[in-house]
Amino acid sequence: MSMNLWNRCSVLLIICLVALPGLASAQQLKIGFVNVARVVSEAPQATDAMAALQEEFAPRQRELVSLQAAFKERSDQMQRDLEVMGPDERRNAERDLRKEERALARSLEELNEDANLRRNEELAKLQREILREVAAFAREDGYDLVLGEGVFYASSAVDITAKVLDRLKSGTAAN
Repeated sequence: MSMNLWNRCSVLLIICLVALPGLASAQQLKIGFVNVARVVSEAPQATDAMAALQEEFAPRQRELVSLQAAFKERSDQMQRDLEVMGPDERRNAERDLRKEERALARSLEELNEDANLRRNEELAKLQREILREVAAFAREDGYDLVLGEGVFYASSAVDITAKVLDRLKSGTAAN
């Protein structure tokens, strides 16, 4: 569920609460707030996912660093040899160097795109897990409403972020 949808749901629920004052006085509502950004940054699942991504892309990163070093070495060598090269040889060497530079840039761009795609996939998976955990926690503890993003203020009395983080850290995720 996107954050924009969360914002809309939060606003709709707040409007309902404001529009139905009789409901609030007829029964005591239990409302909580979860700082989603804090949960995402502090959850051990996030650390594990980032470490796995780092490990997954480390070989390609090392290969690119090696290719960049080799390119720099060839470029430096060509600069040194320019004086002794004939015009055709110089033109060919410059063309080959530009071609290699473009291929290196493409490889770097592909790595960045792949890494961003995988990071987004892992983040979406983590957000789904957090939402399941928040919902399970809210049901178990009898919350009527739990808000996330789009909240301008939440007192510590309704902030259940630490409790959700504790559940995620203890591994009692609702699967």
